[in-house]
Amino acid sequence: MPQIYRCITEDDTSQFCHRVSEAMSKGWSLHGGATMAYDPVKGVMRMAQAVTKTIEAEYYPDMKLGQQ
Repeated sequence: MPQIYRCITEDDTSQFCHRVSEAMSKGWSLHGGATMAYDPVKGVMRMAQAVTKTIEAEYYPDMKLGQQ
């Protein structure tokens, strides 16, 4: 079965945690640890978390990963 990958990014707020938690509740698994970097344009810290999911459907480049 194909495995798909996506990277969730957000400012360092509770919204980031909610987005990652929502993905996990839909069957996505954490892939490595979260990353944090300073965004000098916005003047905030940004977070990123990679997640993966095994799907039964065939992968195709136009699929909406967040909707899987």
